[in-house]
Amino acid sequence: MIRPTVSHETGAIYEFTPDLEAIETVESGTELTIDTRDSLDGAVQSDSDVLESVPEEVNAATGPIAVSDAEPGDVLRVEIEAIRLAEDHGRVVTIDGFGLLDGDEAIDAPRTRMTPVDGDSDEHTISFDDLEVPVAPVIGTIGVAPDAESYTTLVPHDHGGNLDTTDITVGNTVYLPVFQSGAMLAMGDCKAAMADGEMCGTGAEIACEIDVTLEVIDGDDAAVDLERPLVETDDAWKPLASAETLEEACKLANRDAISLLAAEHGFDDTEAYMVSSLVGGLEISQVVDPLVTVRNAIPKTYLSSPF
Repeated sequence: MIRPTVSHETGAIYEFTPDLEAIETVESGTELTIDTRDSLDGAVQSDSDVLESVPEEVNAATGPIAVSDAEPGDVLRVEIEAIRLAEDHGRVVTIDGFGLLDGDEAIDAPRTRMTPVDGDSDEHTISFDDLEVPVAPVIGTIGVAPDAESYTTLVPHDHGGNLDTTDITVGNTVYLPVFQSGAMLAMGDCKAAMADGEMCGTGAEIACEIDVTLEVIDGDDAAVDLERPLVETDDAWKPLASAETLEEACKLANRDAISLLAAEHGFDDTEAYMVSSLVGGLEISQVVDPLVTVRNAIPKTYLSSPF
């Protein structure tokens, strides 16, 4: 069966707002291909193309896509089945005013380095001078319409957004809390490769085609009330949280892990807190956006599906 495609040429947003209007409506269980453009909207095509500042509009997210029957309190399940590179090169940039080492006298900004894609369809790499880096595509921005406030696609928050998390990749599943009717999913800002932290402010930014299956989970069927994004990998459940500081983001991700462990095992919060200190694992997603993002990995040995 041919999957329907939702393209950035039909619609893309630069802000997640509570009143988003859908460019496409699908049923729960629909298999889709989502066509995205690179996060810099094609502005960087050579090493000589540099960005003096962060663009006013960045991280175009294809959508919004309404999912029928999704209502506030439900959960939107996004299974990521494939990510195909849609360009033969990515780009890594530094921008004045952005990045972990912004202002460091040893770091030049702005600067651009194009990253050509090499190899066959099974073993792609990107080139950075003589270095060959394996392609491991990541969806940088993925989210739904937020509860009350609006957030640009540069900002991560409880609705998702610019999470820049390496686990949001092929074979994994993202669970997003639904705040508005239809959920209003949008995604983009893909990277051909990116390290945890996204230190210079970007990965190898690139246009991609993403195959997903969307499913609405009734909130009444969930073991916990999902307040923030949750990622399922082959071997772990990982609550994601974004905040102004790493410490606050870690606290939120830890509280979410505690809720999952307490619901699973019948622990009180203190017991679940103790167990999280034995089996959890805090991981940094990104430290460069207006809010920073972390995740807390709980192995499936200790936590079955909360849905």
